[in-house]
Amino acid sequence: MTNELTAPGPHVQQGLLPTPFFERLNAFSKTKNWEDWAGFLSPSEFQFVEQEYFAVRNAATLFDISPMCKYRISGPDALRVVNRLVTRDVSKIRVGRVGYAMWCDEEGMVIDDGTIFRLSEDDFLLLCQERMYSWLHDTAWGFDAAITDESEALCGLSLQGPTSYSILDAAGLSSLKDLKPFDLRNPEPDLWVSRTGYTGDLGYEFLTKPEHALALWDRLWEAGRLWGLIPIGTAALDLVRLEAGFIAPGQDFQLVHHAERLGRGRTPFELGFENLVHFDKGHFNGRRALLKHRASGPRKHLVRLDIEGKDPAEDAFVYTGRGKKVGHVTSAAWSPTAKRNIALAELDAPYGGSIRQGLWVEIDVEKEGVWKRREAKVTVVDGPFFKNRRARVTPPGPY
Repeated sequence: MTNELTAPGPHVQQGLLPTPFFERLNAFSKTKNWEDWAGFLSPSEFQFVEQEYFAVRNAATLFDISPMCKYRISGPDALRVVNRLVTRDVSKIRVGRVGYAMWCDEEGMVIDDGTIFRLSEDDFLLLCQERMYSWLHDTAWGFDAAITDESEALCGLSLQGPTSYSILDAAGLSSLKDLKPFDLRNPEPDLWVSRTGYTGDLGYEFLTKPEHALALWDRLWEAGRLWGLIPIGTAALDLVRLEAGFIAPGQDFQLVHHAERLGRGRTPFELGFENLVHFDKGHFNGRRALLKHRASGPRKHLVRLDIEGKDPAEDAFVYTGRGKKVGHVTSAAWSPTAKRNIALAELDAPYGGSIRQGLWVEIDVEKEGVWKRREAKVTVVDGPFFKNRRARVTPPGPY
């Protein structure tokens, strides 16, 4: 007798799911090192992380963003729903533009962050990390708007690097040369292209239907043969996003719906995004609590650190000159491009805010089975560690 609990029928998919691009990704993978991203197979690296990293900064790369959650908010009250959801004023995002946003619970703690694509006056697409279908329906209650989960109806690719526009041109998409950062366009049926990314470099993101996935990949791949195009995984992406100063939910801060203890959530102010909290737009989720948080001041500061030496300060504690522990490093790496030992760290206020001097980290370094501990001075810095003019120039140059 067949045990249906352990031997499901052939129509039941078990384990991590392949994305629409998996056939192409798997063909390039030498390491077969796959990660779980929202239940989908996502590559950590294909062969060498170093090769993939330098391709982002010197040529071009493709990264599969299909596992991201994608929600359509449409209808007469769509703008009101999105404005009720997020902290920023979405009415200032014009049609054909993309905006970064955060949203909070009633206590003002960040639930998630993501990008908002304004497709038309009353049609929006939200891309985010966490599943938000129920939360969006709660937010839209009483409004004349439809919430549609298009996570499996759309797949995506991120094309990043200095030669990315040259690849677009070779792929027959030269009409996108005037696309400015955060612009969005529908150049062909079932294809949306935005000048966005998670690398801080010149780059574009594509959304299409799954049935067009392999054709899109092949089109870009063929166009990129002369421009150094290679696929990359999450390991290289994590390094370039840190260089760009971008935060990673679940790594640099705890999403409040994942927190198991009170006080583990973070407000936008504590993450350095007070500029994305617009109290003058009217009511939104968490507004009353955020007014109180603004008045009382942040409990924490998420800051960028420049650390002396070259040993990454992964998971290191941050101390004052008198040896008082005041925080910890959340992300750290040696930046090959910036030639700096960089990190993001969460510090107890007022450290990282009004007090930014006299801080150091304790780094444990293992070499040939021997652990050594060293102290390194840190400098709190403003702005990204990597910033290049090509990311903003329109039209892009043929790098």
